[in-house]
Amino acid sequence: MGDPTRKAALFDALATTGKALSNGKRLELLDLLAQGERSVDALAKAAGLNLTTASAHLQTLKQAGLVTTRRDGVRIHYRLAGDDVAALYALLQQVARTHLAATEQARAAYLGPEDTDHLTREQLLERVKAGTAAVIDVRPAEEYAAGHIPGALSIPLDQLEARLAELPADAEVVAYCRGTNCVLAHDAVRLLAARGRTARRLADGMLEWRLADLPVEAGTA
Repeated sequence: MGDPTRKAALFDALATTGKALSNGKRLELLDLLAQGERSVDALAKAAGLNLTTASAHLQTLKQAGLVTTRRDGVRIHYRLAGDDVAALYALLQQVARTHLAATEQARAAYLGPEDTDHLTREQLLERVKAGTAAVIDVRPAEEYAAGHIPGALSIPLDQLEARLAELPADAEVVAYCRGTNCVLAHDAVRLLAARGRTARRLADGMLEWRLADLPVEAGTA
C-alpha cells in the first residue's frame, strides 16, 4: 500500500507548483517571461508592480522551479525554467477557459467585442509563403528581439499609427502579439481597420507559435 507519510510528502511537493500558480500577478509574470528573458526591473514595470512585490513573486516562482535566474553585474534576469513551463501555462489557460465560465467572461471583457477577423497559424504561414500578407509584431521591441515570426516587422502598438506608411498599401496586414489573451493585436487590427486598411490578427500569439515548434528568429529589426 505504500507509506502514507511519504505519499503525503509527494503530493505536498506537487502542490508547491500549484501554489506558485495560484496568484494572478505571478501568472502575468509567467506570461511576460514566455516572451523571453527579462530583468526584475523590466518585469516589475511591465506587470505594474513595485520592485519589492515583483521580487517576492519571482522568488516564489523560482522556489517552485518554474523560473531560473542569471546575474549580469548587479542586475538579475529571469527566464522560464523550460518549454514545459510555457506549455503548462498555456494548458492552464485552456483548461480555465473550457471549464470556468468566469474566465471566458473576464477574457471577453478585457479583449473587447468580437469585431476583428483572425487567422490560424497555418493560414498565416500560407499567406507568408505566397507573399500576400505583411506581418507585424505589435509587442514591445524587446520582446520582438527575443524571438519573432520570421519576416515580421516590429511595430509596437504605441507606434503603429505613426508608422502606417511603412506598411504596403496593397497587402493584407496580419498583426500578432503575446498569446491568446493578449489585447495588443486586437487593438492593432481595430486601428488599422479604422484607417481603411485590410487587417487580421493571428488567433493566438508568440507563446503558442513557439509551442508548435514553428520557426522563430531573434534580433532587432
